[in-house]
Amino acid sequence: MSSTRSVKELAECVGGVCQGDSSALIHGVADLDGAGPLEISFFAHPRYEGAARKTKAGALVVSPDAPKDLGRVQIRVANPSGAFSKIAALFAPPACPPLVGVHPTAIISSRAELGESVGIGPYAVIEEGAVIGDGTQVGAGAFVGRQVKVGANCVFHPRVYVGERCVIGNRVVLHAGAVVGADGFGYEMKEGKHVKIPQLGIVQIDDDAEIGANTTIDRGRFARTHIGEGAKIDNLVMIAHNCVVGPHSVIVAQSGLSGSTTTGHHVVIAGHVGTVGHLHLGDGVVITAKSGVTKDVPAGQTWRGAPARPIKEQMAMEAHIQQLPQLAKRLKALEEKKKSSPSSGSLKKTKKK
Repeated sequence: MSSTRSVKELAECVGGVCQGDSSALIHGVADLDGAGPLEISFFAHPRYEGAARKTKAGALVVSPDAPKDLGRVQIRVANPSGAFSKIAALFAPPACPPLVGVHPTAIISSRAELGESVGIGPYAVIEEGAVIGDGTQVGAGAFVGRQVKVGANCVFHPRVYVGERCVIGNRVVLHAGAVVGADGFGYEMKEGKHVKIPQLGIVQIDDDAEIGANTTIDRGRFARTHIGEGAKIDNLVMIAHNCVVGPHSVIVAQSGLSGSTTTGHHVVIAGHVGTVGHLHLGDGVVITAKSGVTKDVPAGQTWRGAPARPIKEQMAMEAHIQQLPQLAKRLKALEEKKKSSPSSGSLKKTKKK
């Protein structure tokens, strides 16, 4: 772990301006609620001003327009969250050393190709025809199937599965339990029984993508399921066969894309979103949490709800729904008033005649 640093040193590291005692010493980082007098925290959103005023942190990283009377030494910087991340890295424990060489319990086919400085952990399996690029790390218990192509400087955490013939680019990170290249969910009904459709395609993951723990990406039925360059996919996400996730897109935990769903670049899919199959989300689309997408979404739009609609339209509908109890009371009152009015009684008598 990094040694103690003064607030002045930390401010210089992030290009910030000190307010208060810049010689104060900091031993670590913490959140606003948990920080103590020897730790630094950050305050970036107005909703947390109350917590910032109550915190026991020795110093705070704040924006230039934050209140000046927070009662703590401050580092003022344009991007408090980014600056705090940089400061946190200074106090982080040392990273685990990279794997060196092949562990004696690993099973490596004589027909596999390993690049320079590759590290293979305990009980990992590399099957025949697999190619592992320079500097790639394959963690304990991971499985790399036949004829898989893996680029340079990738990190496969323990228990990762990469199925046969899949293609992984450079600097790709697969977190623990990720499954890349399992069969897609494809069946046909014949004579009252579900008969499996062969899944003959692959998964291709391009450079600098990162796939979260226990996320599953199914192989294509005939062609490929494709994860674009720089895409970031959270834990517990399901990507079905023949989906395409565009470059630099983000998919948050517990979301699922049905078969042949495609996205443009820089798409954001929040948590617990589902899509029907064979639809397209255009470039820059944002789908908010817990939405169900049933049709194509044009580029640049934000949609919300189930079924998902443009966010302004959906929010208007939600506002009306919240008024339903009051509207029901008003309707009941009007009905009672109508029943008790003299004109209502005379109308009934006229009808009887």
